Amino acid sequence: MTNIVFFELDEFGLGDKKKYIRSKLKGHKVSFVPQRLEHDTAKLAKKADVVAFFIYSQVDAGLLKQLPRLKLALTMSTGFDHIDVAACKKRKVVVCNVPTYGENTVAEHAMALLLAISRNIIPSVERTRKGKFSFAGLRGFDLAGKTIGILGTGRIGKHMAHYATAFGMNVLAYDLFPNKEIAKECGFTYVSLNELLNNSDVISLHLPETPQTHHIINSKNLKKIKKGCILINTARGGLVETNALLLGLKNGTFKGCGLDVLEEEAAIQEDMALFHKDFAKRYDAYLLLEEHALQGMENVLITPHNAFNSTEALQRILDTTLENILAFLKKKPQNMIK
Repeated sequence: MTNIVFFELDEFGLGDKKKYIRSKLKGHKVSFVPQRLEHDTAKLAKKADVVAFFIYSQVDAGLLKQLPRLKLALTMSTGFDHIDVAACKKRKVVVCNVPTYGENTVAEHAMALLLAISRNIIPSVERTRKGKFSFAGLRGFDLAGKTIGILGTGRIGKHMAHYATAFGMNVLAYDLFPNKEIAKECGFTYVSLNELLNNSDVISLHLPETPQTHHIINSKNLKKIKKGCILINTARGGLVETNALLLGLKNGTFKGCGLDVLEEEAAIQEDMALFHKDFAKRYDAYLLLEEHALQGMENVLITPHNAFNSTEALQRILDTTLENILAFLKKKPQNMIK
């Protein structure tokens, strides 16, 4: 019988899944610890063969010494910077992660923001809630026939390209590592960054934040962006220079913006971090909006870094973790971090 211990489920919105987890791991001893896995709580898993945890659990060499029976360490996240992989390898502990869980989820949110802007959904709803049914000043615009520039053609960008094509949009794409197969599948064309900026009615960001992509939209290339463009960012706030965003809104470069991320969130490397109470201690979303001077702008829609947060995405995180456990027990480990 394998001894399996899950940490932090309640903090990350999966506290109601304990019965489900036990049903998938019948024949094994399964227990739950509400706190994160750290030196003070490791004693609660000293007999564990398998531990599952989230991004706030710091798994280092010292902690591993407290888990002498450990064979498998599972992070219920994509990122794994919180794990000393070398120390795990030295102790012959296999490390697995959840490579992806929200690719369509985030793309759907990006498209929702675009649709809300293009058809003035928010002011329309607010008006009718007040009992007013005039459509004066609520005229929108069609997406069909417009050009969307997608920055980043990974899993999420690929979904966004499919959705845009379904709406009859012409799709341009920019990526540091172009994928011709995806381009053929989705029917889009790779172009230079400048060409994308010059010709896009909509720009949607789907890049990781790296030194190469930080402030990829900035004050210097703002003048290259087509006037009246709609900017959608559901990726990372640091991709867009805040000053450029504010200037672009002021001078008409951006007709509107749909933002699920803000620049001060650059320190957040994993979406799941937002579920944890520690995020609220470090960041005040209201202050972020105040600092950006974006909150009161009628042509800016801001959501609270919620694009990844769907029932199905959370279920995929859990199911992939359970699949990782079962695959390991069958001696066919998957999603290993090497």
